[in-house]
Amino acid sequence: MRADPGLIGPLQYSPGWMWAGLALLALVLGWYCFVFLSTRQRWPVLPARFTAPPDLHDLKEAYLQRIDAVVADVDAGLLTARQSHQELSLLVRRFARDVSGVDAPRMTLAELHGHPLPGIAEAVRSIYPGEFGMEPLPPVRQSAETARQAVWQWN
Repeated sequence: MRADPGLIGPLQYSPGWMWAGLALLALVLGWYCFVFLSTRQRWPVLPARFTAPPDLHDLKEAYLQRIDAVVADVDAGLLTARQSHQELSLLVRRFARDVSGVDAPRMTLAELHGHPLPGIAEAVRSIYPGEFGMEPLPPVRQSAETARQAVWQWN
């Protein structure tokens, strides 16, 4: 007896369905890996070790010369009063960074007060009106003297 002509054998699935299933499986596995790796506790990054400058006196002299150069640029008309105050504040902050290793140029005034930086936070605070205040600005020579004192008084 012949097979019933109404019976049809199983149909083969398209290979596209297999690839779609594998892609979906890879997507789910990728999601689990992402969630697992993004929620893991990271090891703390230790800051680089700071080495003190070899000669503090030479460093002080270099920064005092830079402060004098800012005053000379103001006298020559190369810098405005506001620019000179900003430059003086940056020099004081860079000096603190070079001496102590504290990243003072990127700190706010409140953060500077939170660090044991003798005289630096106070010097930056007294230069702030020249940087951000309204006209008339304090004299540049007064701010330069404040910056010099902050550099000289560092121990």
